[in-house]
Amino acid sequence: MVTLAEAWQEGSDRLHQAGVESPRLDSEVLLRHVLGKGRAEFFRDLGEPLAAGVLERFRTLVARRVQGTPVAYLTGHKEFFGLDFKVTPAVLIPRPETEILVERALQVAADLVAAKGELRILDLGTGSGAIAVTLAVGLPTVRLVATDCSPAALEVAAANAKRHGVRERIAFRLGDLWGALREEDVIPGHPFDIIVSNPPYIPAGELEQLPADVKHEPPAALDGGPDGLAFYRRLATGIGPRLAPRGWVLLEVGAGQAPAVCRLLMGAGLTPLSPVKDLAGIERVVQATNRALDRGNKEC
Repeated sequence: MVTLAEAWQEGSDRLHQAGVESPRLDSEVLLRHVLGKGRAEFFRDLGEPLAAGVLERFRTLVARRVQGTPVAYLTGHKEFFGLDFKVTPAVLIPRPETEILVERALQVAADLVAAKGELRILDLGTGSGAIAVTLAVGLPTVRLVATDCSPAALEVAAANAKRHGVRERIAFRLGDLWGALREEDVIPGHPFDIIVSNPPYIPAGELEQLPADVKHEPPAALDGGPDGLAFYRRLATGIGPRLAPRGWVLLEVGAGQAPAVCRLLMGAGLTPLSPVKDLAGIERVVQATNRALDRGNKEC
């Protein structure tokens, strides 16, 4: 019989031959998924034989990975900010870059909670709910509204909120951008203190050049229009009445897009600050506020 170690190597070799970026890790994750084992158990049992049915299921997953299906869609899970999230082909797979957006939102929210107490956050285009759920977990007194134009995505997001015990503090809304909000969401005298979003920002002309695995993700979550800025323009035109005094807007952007998005927010009456860079030095999160800035803050 084939041992766990032999199956792992077999999967690694096949993925390597197919040009998969991280063949050994992907093979491990898929095999652990089929076995239902954590890493410690996995390495402990490397010499154990695999049942024929287990090996067959593993080989099927490896074949699908060779065809470009992302590992997260094959396992149905993705870790984000230390939390486990359900993912399906209906949602964009959470990425490490978006953790930078969440980290900054948590910092801003902590300051606002200290100053204001009650806080409301809006997550536009929530997808899997990774941003909204992570913020709700990290901010136990905050209430959120999370929108998406996909019913299937909202179903996944709601399941993730329930999984992490924050479902009662997140109102999920179906619809396109501002049109998703209900009358009770736009509370007179108490708009949103923070508006966050990881919108589609890939220029339409670049979609065909994306890696094979990214092409499996929902086009609506990727396509940012001709120049990648379509969502940001629409957001800027309606943000004014939805943002509370001393409020903040935090948006993930693509490489090279920060200056243009800063200008759009400035045109909406906000003051952009220096964007937050990711580990590669790319300006990844545009931040803007409608409050008066201290001299120590550097504008965009």
